[in-house]
Amino acid sequence: MEPKDADARRAVAPVICYPTDDLPAPDLALYRKAAEGARVVETVIVPPRDAAYVEIPAGSLLRITSVEGPQVGDLNLFNAHDLSERFYSGKTRALHGTHVTTGDRLWSSFPALRPMATVVEDTLHWYGIDAYGGSVHDVIGTRCDPYTGNLLSGSQYHHCCHSNLTRALAGARNLSLDEAERHVHDVLNVFMCTGFTRDTGQYFMKASPVRPGDYIELLAEIDLLAVLSACPGGDCGAEHSSDTAACHPLRMECRQPAEGALRGWAPPPVNGYDRSHGT
Repeated sequence: MEPKDADARRAVAPVICYPTDDLPAPDLALYRKAAEGARVVETVIVPPRDAAYVEIPAGSLLRITSVEGPQVGDLNLFNAHDLSERFYSGKTRALHGTHVTTGDRLWSSFPALRPMATVVEDTLHWYGIDAYGGSVHDVIGTRCDPYTGNLLSGSQYHHCCHSNLTRALAGARNLSLDEAERHVHDVLNVFMCTGFTRDTGQYFMKASPVRPGDYIELLAEIDLLAVLSACPGGDCGAEHSSDTAACHPLRMECRQPAEGALRGWAPPPVNGYDRSHGT
């Protein structure tokens, strides 16, 4: 039974959990200028329903591009020298919101908790938030995986993004599949259009607005290992674990700014919290 003051309780104004006024901001103008004159030093094509990896040195750029048709991708980021420092989607979401775009940063896991990368350019920035509450490049989805598929439908599907990322990471670092799987983590859903329903609060997806030529570009704040899966759901307009959805490759490029283009810039240090006093 609803209490008499139910409306009053619902009307309480929200408070932002993590005000970001004092959060160190990237020098986006510097980053964009560096990106203008950057040259491609490596290109990797991610096949449909598969994954691939590329190394991105600190101060270089990772550009992910739609090349043939609407396609979303699941991105894992690691410190190239220490797989235990990885992309922390939950903290990124808490700081920047459910979806990221130009100027937002991708943060790493504890105890480092520092920017791993900064979004320098996003050709889908125009999309904003649609009438359903959907937006692009989410940090709320976990990645399609075979365990949930088995739980919900008893399927044994081996080309989920989780499985693809596991195989690619194993190949990148000469790990067994069991070893690699422990490091695969919640993703940046590149180009994916998602949100939460207002009535039930359920995570939804809809056909991505991405088209060939659209891209998102990140500046690597530290040496990165980037692992990307081309989702088996294609544009995720109907399902995200499928051998029948139209799927397309994605392109990853490592782009190197001209010498001196980032003069004065340095990789961020690890978080300054003193753990000697206890967590």
